[in-house]
Amino acid sequence: MTRPDKQHSAAIGTFTVRPLDPAVDAELVHGWVTHPKAAFWLMGDASLADVEREYRSIAAHPHHEAFIGLHDGEPAFLIERYDPTEVELKGLYEAEPGDAGMHFLVAPTDTPVHGFTRAVITAVMAFLFADPSVHRVVVEPDVTNSAVQALNKAVGFEVLREIAKPEKDALLSACTREQFEAATGGNDR
Repeated sequence: MTRPDKQHSAAIGTFTVRPLDPAVDAELVHGWVTHPKAAFWLMGDASLADVEREYRSIAAHPHHEAFIGLHDGEPAFLIERYDPTEVELKGLYEAEPGDAGMHFLVAPTDTPVHGFTRAVITAVMAFLFADPSVHRVVVEPDVTNSAVQALNKAVGFEVLREIAKPEKDALLSACTREQFEAATGGNDR
């Protein structure tokens, strides 16, 4: 049986997930979230102290948590999992039992690997659905973030509607376990 924190892609490699430690990981994550390719993360001007403070706040929150994703043992992506009835989407959508909210960010690289980001989102979704209490994953990407919208569609998300959040106009999207399995064929995870 595959561990919920470990996924394998034959073409890409092995992905594992560990909790983010704000004291240890703040510098690493700061480089990721302030990179120009992470503009939709909305932390481009954040200082190292800002990033550490943000992830300490997430670590202390009862309905929000962050993880570092590793590719073949090396840090490569960031995951945030949250209860959308308490964080991010509270009062903005019709929640269903078993909903989990998600954000993910792939670390910037000078040597991109074809298919890597799709393999990451597939691993992230498999990680989330490894929790039997999760029945549906909800996301709220910026309406102008066409790249992540395409990735979301590739793993089974459907757009529910546009919503106005304080920081952006977003496309509320959801993916059930069944939609994820149908979109990915249950293969290569």
